[in-house]
Amino acid sequence: MNQIRVGPHPWKVRLYQALKYSCYALLTVNIYFFLNQELTAAFMSTNGHWSLGSIVQLFSATLDTTAWVILLLLFELETAILSDDKLVGWTKRVIHGVRLICGLAICSAFVGYLGEWSVLESATPLSQGLACDLLGQGYSVMLGFDDFATLTEANCGRLIGDLVSVDGFDSVIATQSTLRDAQWLALTDVINAGAWILVVVVLELEVRMQLHGGVPDRFQVAMTASKFAIYSALAGAAVYWGLAGDFLDFWDAALWLFAFVFIELNVFEWQQELAQEHSST
Repeated sequence: MNQIRVGPHPWKVRLYQALKYSCYALLTVNIYFFLNQELTAAFMSTNGHWSLGSIVQLFSATLDTTAWVILLLLFELETAILSDDKLVGWTKRVIHGVRLICGLAICSAFVGYLGEWSVLESATPLSQGLACDLLGQGYSVMLGFDDFATLTEANCGRLIGDLVSVDGFDSVIATQSTLRDAQWLALTDVINAGAWILVVVVLELEVRMQLHGGVPDRFQVAMTASKFAIYSALAGAAVYWGLAGDFLDFWDAALWLFAFVFIELNVFEWQQELAQEHSST
């Protein structure tokens, strides 16, 4: 297909392209922020004792974001940059191969989110005032979801309320309220990741149908309704992160929703072009 047309004025096209690729660039930068956050959390929650099976769980957001950025660029290639006659042969096979790898990475990240949520669901109550008795034993304090600090004399006395030891982590304690907030944020990660998998399934079906003559009318209403429901769930997750004070997840979710507005516009333009081609033949 041709590049998407945004309007009759060249400056509108340039503005559209600038907004789109700025959004893509910001999403790429987020990979670094998630990696930095998860590296710190991984060392603090496990004392650096990683196993091969725990890496996906510890770095699920980094893996997820990286795979999604690559997948986003592939969608851009298919729906806005490459013409239909170029999506054949080795080009098509390479795109499908990379997409398959990204799909596996996204599914692995989803499993990692599930694992992180399940880890937070298991905790052992501690006696009141026990936190300072644990000094010097390598304990960390959960300050929030993916936010940990070393247990010190300065912070042990500030741990007010019922304390628990988070069983799935290596020597991590938290207050009941902090753990509960972390559990809800972890569950939101699971819902968000699952919803994005549904988005890519629907878009894949739509792109494949476009390459084989367009989306049949009997499927179009169902696809539109399903995408509306999924995007609503994703917007709800973004709002929840914003209200919970999790800026990075809120910012990342908002950027992804903005990015997929461009992808949906690309697909819509593609549909219009195919309809015009069919009407002229």
